[in-house]
Amino acid sequence: MQNGQNTELRNGQAPACWASRLRERMRQSGLRPTRQRMHLATLLFSRGDRHVTAEEVHAEALGENMSVSLATVYNTLHQFTEAGLLRVLAVESNKTYFDTNISDHQHFFIEGRNEVIDIPDSMISVQNLPEVPEGMEVAHVDIVVRLRPKKN
Repeated sequence: MQNGQNTELRNGQAPACWASRLRERMRQSGLRPTRQRMHLATLLFSRGDRHVTAEEVHAEALGENMSVSLATVYNTLHQFTEAGLLRVLAVESNKTYFDTNISDHQHFFIEGRNEVIDIPDSMISVQNLPEVPEGMEVAHVDIVVRLRPKKN
């Protein structure tokens, strides 16, 4: 889903229309829209823009009585990422977050709470990027601003 298409699929459309568009987007990305992929996609994309771990998606799936292994969730999330449906955020070395908002944007990370929050576009600008090696181009720039509660 190109910039904003995730939002377009969720907001203001009936679930059947949303599911149909998601199914078509999967096919366009080379993924077969299996029942399990569709169920996981519904968990991911029907609840607004969010930053989730595979473990969180797995727990949500189990909470909805979906029989799925954590390995399948990981595989599906990585397939969605390769297909351009999700964006990976490597905020911590031991935890990977998946972002349903694939537009270019930056993030706050709240240490101790392991919470990722989008930084509004108007709050940050990226300037003076270095020259890239010949034959290369910038895919995107990730900035993570780490936050912690103030010490009194």
